[in-house]
Order: sequence, then C-alpha cells, then structure tokens
Amino acid sequence: MKNKKLLFILLFVIFILLIFSTKSNAGLYLNNLDFYAEIDENGNMNVTETWAIEISDTNTLYKTFELDSSKYSYITNVQVLEEGKGNFTKTNTWAYHINKNYYFGGINNDGDFEIAWGVGLENSSATKTYKISYTVVDVVAKYNDCLELYWQFLGDDSAIDAKKITGTIKLPQKANSKDDIKVWAHVKTLNGEIYVKDLETVEFTIDNYESGNYVEVRIAMPNEMIETAQRTYNKDILSDIIEEETKWANEANAQREKIQRNKNIAITIYIAIIIIVGTILLIKTIKYIKIMKNTKKLVPTETFEYFREKPNKEETPADALFLYNDGVGLSSTYFGKIFSSTLLNLSLKDYFKITVQQNEKGKEETIIYKTQKNIDDLQYEEKVIAKFVNNAIKNEEKITVKQLQKYIRDNSFAVSKLLQSTSDLVKQKNKSFNNFNEQMSKEKAKYIVIAIMYFVFSIFTLGFFIPISILLIINSILAGLISRKLSNLTQKGIDEKEKWKGLKKYMEDFSLLNEKEIPALEVWEEYLVYATVFGIADKVIKQLKVVYPQIDEINTLNTASYIYLMSHTNFNSSFSRAINSSISSTMSSGSGAGGGFSGGGGGGRWPEEACGGR
Repeated sequence: MKNKKLLFILLFVIFILLIFSTKSNAGLYLNNLDFYAEIDENGNMNVTETWAIEISDTNTLYKTFELDSSKYSYITNVQVLEEGKGNFTKTNTWAYHINKNYYFGGINNDGDFEIAWGVGLENSSATKTYKISYTVVDVVAKYNDCLELYWQFLGDDSAIDAKKITGTIKLPQKANSKDDIKVWAHVKTLNGEIYVKDLETVEFTIDNYESGNYVEVRIAMPNEMIETAQRTYNKDILSDIIEEETKWANEANAQREKIQRNKNIAITIYIAIIIIVGTILLIKTIKYIKIMKNTKKLVPTETFEYFREKPNKEETPADALFLYNDGVGLSSTYFGKIFSSTLLNLSLKDYFKITVQQNEKGKEETIIYKTQKNIDDLQYEEKVIAKFVNNAIKNEEKITVKQLQKYIRDNSFAVSKLLQSTSDLVKQKNKSFNNFNEQMSKEKAKYIVIAIMYFVFSIFTLGFFIPISILLIINSILAGLISRKLSNLTQKGIDEKEKWKGLKKYMEDFSLLNEKEIPALEVWEEYLVYATVFGIADKVIKQLKVVYPQIDEINTLNTASYIYLMSHTNFNSSFSRAINSSISSTMSSGSGAGGGFSGGGGGGRWPEEACGGR
C-alpha cells in the first residue's frame, strides 16, 4: 500500500511539472533569426535580418528601436521583402495594422523608430521568410585606444521565441591579428556563444532563445580601422571595457557553475525517479502477470446457439437485461426499454390492462387501465414501476400513453430516482439469486480504473521518462486484460446469461429455422416482453408476420393483444424517448576573446526595444 501511494505521489508531481513546463504558443515562432551586419569606413552599420518565421492569426510584424542620439544618430535605408516574392511597398503613414505587402519605416506614435510590415495572416497560418534591412548611422564610437561597437540586436521587450539565432558582423577592414579584436556578448539565459572567425569577421549564435531577453554584442577593435567617426571621444576606454566585461564574465561563469550543479542534482533526481518508480512499476508488472496466469475467466458450462424457453420464471425483463449486459448497472440508455417491457409484463400478469381504442376524433390511441390486483405482491423493481404508473393515473381509472409520456417528461426527478432504485434493486436481487458477485465486480472496476490511470500517466511522462512510460503502458495493458478476465457475474449468472443470449438469438432468427413446431401466438406475447427489453421487438414482429400471415387480419385486441399493440402503435419506442428526454433534462440542470555569452550588459539598450506581431 505504501509503495502504491509513493508511486502515485511521484506520478502526480511529474504530471504537475509537465503542465507548468509547457509554454503557450503565442502565434509566432522563429525557426531561425539571422543578422548580417557590415560596418563601413564611416562607423555606420548596414544590417540585414532574415526572419524564418511561423505565423498564426497575425496581421503585422514589427520591431522598434529606442531613439538615443548619444548612442547613434538615426536609422535609414529601410527595406522589407519576402523571400521568393520580392520587395514590399513603402508607406509613409504609421498604422497599428499595415496592409499586406506594405511596410513602414519611421517614427511611431510612441516616439520610437519602428519597422513594421503587413503579412495579412490575421485569420490563417503560414511559414514565411522575410528580409528587413536598414542602416544605423554613427553606431561606432571612436576612442583614443579603440573603436567600440555596443549594439543590442534584440531588446528585452522582444516577444517572439526563436529556435536559433545567428549573427555575422563584418568589420571595416582586416585586423593585423585576431588578438586585436575583443568580443563579448550578453544574454540573461547564458546560452549563446561569440567568437572571432577571422581578421575581419565576428560571429555569434544562440540556441532556443526565449522572448523577453535582450541580445547584445560588444566589440573593441583597433582604432585605425576607421579614420574619422562622428562619435569621437578624447579618452582611453579599453581597460575599462575589459574590466567591466571581466566582472560580468566572472558572474556569468559563477552562474553557469550553479546551473550545472542544479543540473547535476536534477539528473540525480531524474535517475532516482527512474530507479524508484521503475522498480515499483516492475514489481507491479510481475504481480499483474502472476494474477493474469492465476485468474481463470468464467465461461458458460454449456453453450447454446438457440434457447427456446424463458431461462428463469422469476427473472423480470430488468433481470434479463442486467444479465445480458454482464451485470453492468442499468443506465438511462436502457431504462426506457426496461420501463416499457415491464409495463407489458405487468399487463400480462393482469396488474394493468392495455388496449387500443378510437378516440373522439376517430384516431387510435393506446390506453392503460388500472386493475384491482394488489401490486404489493410484485417483485420490488416491478412494484416501483407499477407505483410510478399508478401515481401518473392518480385517482382516475386510466391514462393514455401520450399522457404518461408527458407525466414522465414533467417529473424528471422522479424518473431519475426510479432509474437509480430499479438499478440498485436488480443488482441486489441478482446477488440474492447468486447471479451477481459483488466483490468480484468491485475488483473488476478497480482494475479498469488502474488501467486508465496507468495509460493517462504514460501519456504525460512520455516526453520525460520514457522507460517509466513503457512500464506504465505495459501495466495498463495487463490491468485491462485482468479486468476482462474478471466477471461481475457468478458461474450461475454466466450460465443464465448464455440462455438469455440463446433466447434472444432464437427470437431474432426463428422465421429462418426449419422447425416442425413453432410456439403459438399466445406464447409470443411473453416473448415480446423480453424482445422489447432487448430492443428487437420490431424485428420479431416482422418475422411473426412472415410465419403468421393472419396477424394483419387481427383488428381487435384478443389473443394477440401485444402483437397487435406492437405492430400498430409506437409503444415500443415512445417510453424510451420520453424517459431519455426526462433524464437528460435532470442531468443538464445540475451544475574579449569570445566564448560564452555573459548575463551582464544592458548598456546596449539604445537600439532595439522590441520585436513582435499584432
């Protein structure tokens, strides 16, 4: 028991972690975002961004730049194109939504510089590749001892996740040595890398970029690469840059070590979970295999293709259906058939009289009359149905089927109560008949629940704990197979069920059988009671008309009263519809040399504030 509790606690924790670790899809996702930047001899930077993006329900894509004249002068030469389709047309008016195939590059309503372009996918989805290009003027600062590029390629307001970000920065000219080029980059998630590729090229890359994190690059390069620059400062800064970046790098390395320690702990916990839960599940697997081998499925002691008699004179239509359905409770789906077949049976026993008469308009209607027979002598589920009908008749002597249908629809609570009490009573009665095994039924239900739980947990653990998922699936199958071997019915109940199956088959096929003796029409009155509860009354009537052609000549209720009733009225289906409708209404009313990125920086906040869609 303790092992079982531990297993389900661990699985529940895994389930919660999976739920909270799942990120929502905002409708935009970058499969790849590539930056290609060239620094010219005047300290300007020409940038081309390539967006390979999945778009859903979005009209306009955009990115904004915070204006700051102390960091750069302005942005110009904006162009937008879709790969394979050509250039977009420029519009000089900012709008929240840009028309498809148009772009805007200028000052927006918030006072920021914005590049926005219309994609026209507000009601659809697609994967597109766009190229946006622009020039950042005077972005390189010139000091006495170096040139500095400090540029934020993505701001902390960026709203789109990316599978991969790549970047290439071409310097104004070749350096004498790679050591003359110092590079750093910053992202809070520390999952990027920057390096000097050759004497004039710097590259960076980030995997699995999470929106809301700025991405910035800082390069210190030889002073002589640019002769004149608009942003010139008469001071030395290289040692300050190196000191600042060294501090941030040390903090990043300490954080990486902490992350690695936590990762090692997580791996240890992961392995421990695999071992503990896997061991428990493996023990369960062995246990279920043993139970499977030692559980013998009950089968009928004698099989019948056809059975021509009522198996047990004490069994009512509700009992017959209960046994036929393997001792499963009587649901609302079947209760209309139980009600109508029980009413027919009560009429056969003379507790009610059912006739078909012409009303004042000359139309036939089915009428149910009370009799003087005492219903206290009935079996209990028959008694509660008889009492229900008497309550519908009230102080009158009779009620039409249509009036009874209305009473059923108007008294949904009473119908639901009648269904529940009938189901409980039939189950208890069959237990007393030694047809129903209550303990085994509970055991069967337990294994069904276990099978479902194992299967559900296997789905939620599939991406994280594959070995456990496999064992969960195996145990789910085993528990399901065990439940199939277990029976709600005793051996006696199984044998009774076999006879009811044989009787049902006989009623369905009797017109095809080459028999010397066919039961008289009077016998079929009783058969029709059970044909009604099995839902085959219409089929039986059709066969009776083949075997007894004279049935169509009967136009009064005498020896073939039920046959006439079932052939000429909708008695068989009327109660099913009314009761299902009544129960449904009741239910519905309820309830510097490159390397890894550091996490420092933020000083490059001047360029890009955000990118996203709207």
